[in-house]
Amino acid sequence: MIQIECRNERFTYDMYHIVKSFFPDAAIIQTVEPEQESLIHIRIDGDSCFCSQEFQIVEEEISEIEDKREQKRYINRKLYRMLSDLTGQVHAWGDMTGVRPTKMVMEKLEEGKSDQEIVDFMKDTYEVSEKKAKLGIEIAKQEKRQLEKLDYENGYSLYIGIPFCPTTCSYCSFTSYPIVRWESRVDAYVEALLKELSGIAKKAGKKKLNTIYIGGGTPTTLEAVQLERIFSHLEKNFSFADLKEFTVEAGRPDSITQEKLAVIRRHPAVDRISINPQTMQQRTLDAVGRRHTVEDIRNVFSLARKMGFQNINMDLIAGLPGEHPEDMEDTLRQIEELAPDSLTVHALAMKHGSRLAREKKERQMEENPEDRLEYTRMARELEEMIDMAARYAEKMNLAPYYLYRQKNIAGNFENVGYAKVDKAGIYNILIMEERQSIIAAGAGATTKMLLSEEIDAPGSRNGRKTNLIRIENVKDVEEYILRIDEMIERKGEWLWR
Repeated sequence: MIQIECRNERFTYDMYHIVKSFFPDAAIIQTVEPEQESLIHIRIDGDSCFCSQEFQIVEEEISEIEDKREQKRYINRKLYRMLSDLTGQVHAWGDMTGVRPTKMVMEKLEEGKSDQEIVDFMKDTYEVSEKKAKLGIEIAKQEKRQLEKLDYENGYSLYIGIPFCPTTCSYCSFTSYPIVRWESRVDAYVEALLKELSGIAKKAGKKKLNTIYIGGGTPTTLEAVQLERIFSHLEKNFSFADLKEFTVEAGRPDSITQEKLAVIRRHPAVDRISINPQTMQQRTLDAVGRRHTVEDIRNVFSLARKMGFQNINMDLIAGLPGEHPEDMEDTLRQIEELAPDSLTVHALAMKHGSRLAREKKERQMEENPEDRLEYTRMARELEEMIDMAARYAEKMNLAPYYLYRQKNIAGNFENVGYAKVDKAGIYNILIMEERQSIIAAGAGATTKMLLSEEIDAPGSRNGRKTNLIRIENVKDVEEYILRIDEMIERKGEWLWR
């Protein structure tokens, strides 16, 4: 049990996530106590690995720091060091709690900072390792080259969500529903989706559509005729004159057929697809709820190549239950034989709402003094798997091009996308860097609208201040169908004000 008491609410987010990164299995109670003497007071109940501890940070420690951001950085750094000394853990990303470290690196590059200055800043400010700081710089430079192709002011991207899957994987927390339960309503869902897309197209006017990403869920759970309706509707209602990339997440092999791939091929604007095994270990596929075989993955990938797909991404997850570095190496050897054009390697995160996280929480009802040692072992193995993936990506001539982090990853690691020189996913970069409005359609989809204004202030990007407005669609499929006019109106109030 860990108790975190903060005098000021602005410290609570970082305090919680820094503590959680060291004690992912602990029950954490967090409160705001305006009257308490110390700024931060943390109590940790001991276990077999160490004695009970108390930490506090007092007002006098930050009294001479005027900038509020610097105050938070001081507190975060002190807490990180306390917990690192207590547990013996050193996190590669230090005390960083944000999911977009390359965004900060990009800003430093645009300020004209040298690589060494950025490395020093990341190490001194956040305790980030030199290795991760250099990775962030390499990726930020690659992102910058891709983003230069886009028109931020007049361009936008389009996300289309298909919230159905063959089954729900145990690690998944995305908006997705087993297709067998919704077969009778899929046509109605597609009808509502097309209506929303028409509304977006009408509002877009002369804005330039730069990228399209159809994700989910698993888009290829739709029937071929339903996929055809969506592609044809897009071609009819949107101009593709400025389109730089069109991705379809084909996803799970048990949802892909030759007929569906043929539909995609009939629409040449689609120039990128994903076939996502997550692992090439059959026992793991079975354990996480994937109803396909390793051979299915190979067959579908080969079929897509034979049908002419020249830009295929594959996703892997490092640290799936029961897997160790030797399993990851076997998976990577098999992926190398297939030779995808890009590879995204995720570090397993215990996402809130996933079956895996629920099962883990249930197991925690039984106190286990070995949990801390097990967590430390998992973190070390995960680091080995991530490093191994980077080496294999280099062997396949795939360079890192985007990076993001998630909460509740053992060891506080990251997810990295690797790609051939001309195959980097532009949409993935846009999601991370938040440089362009991404308009989203579908149940559970979130629009991120960038509104900017001219300003004259240090630190502004190209003399403009940007605000990010999030507009969320309802997650429930039936509610989405019934309330589609509301979704369109809600979005229309903000689109390109």
